[in-house]
Amino acid sequence: MKKYLLAAVYTALTMGANPVLANDAETILPLIAGDMKKLAVHEAPKATSAAAFDLADGAGKATLEDYAGKYVLVNFWATWCAPCRKEMPHLAELQAELGGDDFEVLTIATGRNSPEGIVKFFKDVGINNLPRHQDPKQALASQMGIFGLPITVLIDPQGREIARLRGDADWAGDSAKSIITALIEGRRDS
Repeated sequence: MKKYLLAAVYTALTMGANPVLANDAETILPLIAGDMKKLAVHEAPKATSAAAFDLADGAGKATLEDYAGKYVLVNFWATWCAPCRKEMPHLAELQAELGGDDFEVLTIATGRNSPEGIVKFFKDVGINNLPRHQDPKQALASQMGIFGLPITVLIDPQGREIARLRGDADWAGDSAKSIITALIEGRRDS
């Protein structure tokens, strides 16, 4: 009998060992509407890649681990991608409104995108508040399972993927903003 009681206590403790996932999933799912219906929320967080990508303007290299401690919305895109052109202003608006210590939009041009082409793309669509990082050899994109563009990945403060959206979306819409706001507030309350 004692073994069964210990097993029950152990099971209860391990089920509560990852309250961030339960809170994130419980936070996100009721807020999904509109374009966010394409957001696939994972049952369990997934590991991300440690592959390095190039920082904008030749400022060196970084990894997703460098962004630990905050929610990060990583958008994989390319200059030739028509849906990316439509989506990028929404991402810029989301960053302008909610970006800060607890949340950041990270844009990474994957594949063949010249730095000059990226600058022109950002200028053409009026973006001045998002990073122009690159993954020219697609090391990060490949390890993250990025096939097709755009793909946006939501990463929790522990550096784990908690959701993914294939294709473009209105990241400045009410549903997206309410999801990110709720995640940020949940983190601040914990």
